Amino acid sequence: MLKESKFTEGFKKAVTKHSTKSLLASIISIIVGLIIGFIFMLVASILKPGSSALGGIGILLTGPFNGLNPKYEIGNLIFYMVPIIFTGLSIAIAYKTGLFNIGAPGQFLMGTMGSLLVALSIDTTGNRFLGILVWILAIIVGMLLGMFWGSLVGMLKALFGLNEVIASIMLNWIAANIITWVFKDSPLHNIGEGKDGYLIKTSLTGNFSPTLGLGKLFSSGNISSYIDIGIVIAIVFCVLTWIFMNKTTLGYEMKACGLNKESAKYAGINEKKNIILCMAFSGALAAIGGALYHLNAGIEFKWQSAYQTLPPWGFNGIPVAFLANCNPLGIILSSMFIRYLSTSGAFLPMVGFNQYFADIIIAIIIYLAGFTRYFIGRIDKRIRDMELARLLEKEKNGLKSDPPNDNVIVMEEEGKK
Repeated sequence: MLKESKFTEGFKKAVTKHSTKSLLASIISIIVGLIIGFIFMLVASILKPGSSALGGIGILLTGPFNGLNPKYEIGNLIFYMVPIIFTGLSIAIAYKTGLFNIGAPGQFLMGTMGSLLVALSIDTTGNRFLGILVWILAIIVGMLLGMFWGSLVGMLKALFGLNEVIASIMLNWIAANIITWVFKDSPLHNIGEGKDGYLIKTSLTGNFSPTLGLGKLFSSGNISSYIDIGIVIAIVFCVLTWIFMNKTTLGYEMKACGLNKESAKYAGINEKKNIILCMAFSGALAAIGGALYHLNAGIEFKWQSAYQTLPPWGFNGIPVAFLANCNPLGIILSSMFIRYLSTSGAFLPMVGFNQYFADIIIAIIIYLAGFTRYFIGRIDKRIRDMELARLLEKEKNGLKSDPPNDNVIVMEEEGKK
C-alpha cells in the first residue's frame, strides 16, 4: 500500500506539469487517430477485397522501413522535416502571441525568392569556402525578406485593426505572383537540362547547403539522400525559440499579449509593438524554411506554377504546431511524426490501399489535436478524483487529512473557469 502511495504521488507530481499534460494529450490524439484510421481501413478492406487493414496499419507504423532502401528513405524523411519545422515554429510563435499566422506560405516563398536570387546569381564553382559565405548571405537575405513580409501583416493588424488571417491570405497570393513575375524573364531558367518552368539548381553555382557527410551516411549505393545541414539548423532554432519565448523579457511580453491583451496593456506592455515584432519573427522563421529547402543541391524550384499553387510546407506547419501544442521543442517530434506517416503512405499500395489513406489519418489526428484542451481537462479531472479519493480514505481510517496540494487547487480553479 505504501509503495502504491509513493507511486501515485510521483505520478501526480509529474502529470500536473503543463508540458506533461500537453504531451499526454498529443499522444492520446495520435492513438485515437490511428484507431479511427484503422476502422476506416477495415471498412475499405470489406468494400475492396484484396486489401488488408492489418497490413495497412502495419505499414503506417513501419514507415520508411518498408522500402528497399530504408537509409535513403530515412535521410529524405529528415530532410523534408526541415521546412515544416520552420513553418511550425512560425505558426507557434504567432499563436503564443494571440495571432493566427496563415501567411507562412507567402513568407516561405519570399524566403525562397531572396535566397535563390543570391545563390543562383553568384558563381562560386571551385571555391567551396566562398560558396559557403554566399550560402549564408542567401539565407540572411531570404530571412530579411520573410521578416518584412511578416511585419506587413503585423502592421496591418496593429495599426489598422485588419484581421491577420485576411491580411495573411491576401499577402500569400501577392507573394506568389511577385515571385513568378521576378523569375519570368530571368536568365536563371534551367534551359540546359531541357526543363520548362524550373530554375537552375544551386549545385551549378556552388552555393548549395553543406551536407556534413549526412548524404553519404543516409545513402543507398551511389544514390545519396537529400539530407543536409538544414536539420541541425532547424533543431538549433527550435531550442533558441523555446529559450526566447520562455526565458526572455520580450518573449514573456509576447506570451502575455496572447494570454490577455487588456491585462498586458494595463501592465505597461506595448501591444502594437509586440504584434509587429511577433509577425516579423514569424515571417523570418517561415522564410528560413523556404531558403534551406531550396538551397539544397538537389532541389529545383518551379517558378512557372508559383502563382497557381501555394507551397504545401506553409500549411503543413499548422498541424505540426498544433499537434505539439505550439511547444517549439515538441515541434521536432510532431514534424517527424507527420513526415513519417506521409512517407509510409507511399507504401500503402503494397497492401491494396491508396497512398492518400495516410493523409486521411493525418487529418484525423490533427483534428483530434484540436481537442487538446478537452484531453487536458480529462487528465486534470482524473488527478482531482485521485486526490479526493486519497483524502476520503484518510478520513475513513481516522487519520488527519492534509489539504490538497497546490497543483490540485490550481487545477480546480482552472476547471471552474
